[in-house]
Amino acid sequence: MNHPTPAIVAQTSVRRLPRLALLLLCLAFIAAGFIGRDAWRSADLSALGFMAALSRGEASWWYPTMLGVAPDFPSLLPYWLGAWALQLAPPGVNADFWVRIPFILLLTLAFVSTWYGSYYLARTPAAQPVAFAFGGEAHPTDYARAMADGGLLAFMASLGLAQLSHETTPALAQLGFSALLFYALSALPYHRVAPLVCAGLGMLGMSLSGAPALALMFGVGGACIHGVDRRSANDEGNPLRHQTLDAALLLVMALAVAWIAKILGLWVWKVEWPTLTWDYWNGHIQLLLWFTWPAWPLALYSAWRWRKHLFNLNISRHLSLPAWFIVTSVGTMLLSGAPDRTLLLALPAFAAMAAFALPTLRRQVAALIDWFTLLFFTGCGIVIWVVWIAMQTGTPPQPAANVARLAPGYEAEFQILPFAFAVLATLAWGWLVRWRAGRHRAAIWKSLVLPASGASLCWLLLMTLWMPLLDYAQSAKTMVKQTRATIQTGQCAIVLNLDPAQTAALGWYGGIDLQPINTTKACKWMLTEPARNSEMPAGVDRTIWGAHTLVQHPVAGSEMFWILKRQ
Repeated sequence: MNHPTPAIVAQTSVRRLPRLALLLLCLAFIAAGFIGRDAWRSADLSALGFMAALSRGEASWWYPTMLGVAPDFPSLLPYWLGAWALQLAPPGVNADFWVRIPFILLLTLAFVSTWYGSYYLARTPAAQPVAFAFGGEAHPTDYARAMADGGLLAFMASLGLAQLSHETTPALAQLGFSALLFYALSALPYHRVAPLVCAGLGMLGMSLSGAPALALMFGVGGACIHGVDRRSANDEGNPLRHQTLDAALLLVMALAVAWIAKILGLWVWKVEWPTLTWDYWNGHIQLLLWFTWPAWPLALYSAWRWRKHLFNLNISRHLSLPAWFIVTSVGTMLLSGAPDRTLLLALPAFAAMAAFALPTLRRQVAALIDWFTLLFFTGCGIVIWVVWIAMQTGTPPQPAANVARLAPGYEAEFQILPFAFAVLATLAWGWLVRWRAGRHRAAIWKSLVLPASGASLCWLLLMTLWMPLLDYAQSAKTMVKQTRATIQTGQCAIVLNLDPAQTAALGWYGGIDLQPINTTKACKWMLTEPARNSEMPAGVDRTIWGAHTLVQHPVAGSEMFWILKRQ
């Protein structure tokens, strides 16, 4: 049974979002966080260490390691991309930025795929708005373009996207390729060759980036949705035999990619079963709520408004496909050791689902979104500016005292270029708020302009005004500096049970010749993690090694290691 669509959209409501404004907004979001910072501790810095080991020929390309230690989650393609970038880097360039270029392209791929995925979903017959008795309803192409603009804005506004999408880690590669697969499954009723190729590349890229199980589930579920979506086959001139063949090809590709991942040793199950404790469920629910904000309330509202299409025997691709990606990602998040990085893959689908709430929003709901967004992001921007002023001048005294307490030893310095970008971003936000408060023709994407712009503003302010402070707190350069006071560049040091991020920092920024415990070199120094009481670990032979210096991070006090000297 075909139910009436809840979307009532006039042609006047689907005018295009100005392309230059949209491109500048995307450019500001993508560039901020990739430029002008060091690699940060944990996954970002660890990945850099594995890439450097591959580029120097110190590890196998089929089994990346760093001093014999493998990554926590098996992955190949992200480390290959970083290693190739390092090998192709011209002499004298900033290698920190050069290694990020492939990941900038992957984030750009996620943006483009989200837009086109939302566009083709909005083109489906079941997603079209109500036809008016005397005409004037939105044209399908204009409607789809406006919906795609809304989907991209919802994707950009998602709070969880900011940091994880700017790290050179397998998680960003998984995001880029999962978004490519999402686009391919959305576009398959309209084109055949390009979407099938993109689907194969998306599943293969996800598998080589450490997510073969999700690639298989996305691919199999997408193939089933495509196979049973009879309305797309009838209404888009796509013969039913082609649709059945394409679904079969998707299933074959999904199984083939899973087999390749098994051959390469990437199919490793690291399942952490949910526990029946309040802390576990409260933590995961809070993560889900803030990570996907503001897309999840709109996606939930969309599911309610389109419920007769979503829970219907006749498949509605524009709802079923995003819902499958969301349910699969959220379910996997509950079993994953890295729930935030798993949930990252659901953001393109959340954004597309949120877009379908736009043509059904009541005026009061849209006004509530605008006012909440305006107050929230304006408040965040004011806080960022006030803390920056306190760091520079000492006034107001309380924020300055908080920074001194949380980041002991940090000395603020004024940087003109980041300050200029922060001022321009703030002025642009003020102009946008003024534009939004003014009277102008309605556009269905207007309710997501402020959330996307506000998220970009705060992220840009953090990555300009607060960048020196964040680098001090999140990078390992202070620990490298302490180590370099004892061990000179090029000197040999044995590494024992050191955190991969610390190992990568000492090798990348410190220039120390790090060696595994079984080395034949007679190294003068050893670097090892301390015991629980911050003393030398019991496994070290004290007749050979003596304690020399305990290196400790000034902000993350629990991060420390011993420098031992051969006696």
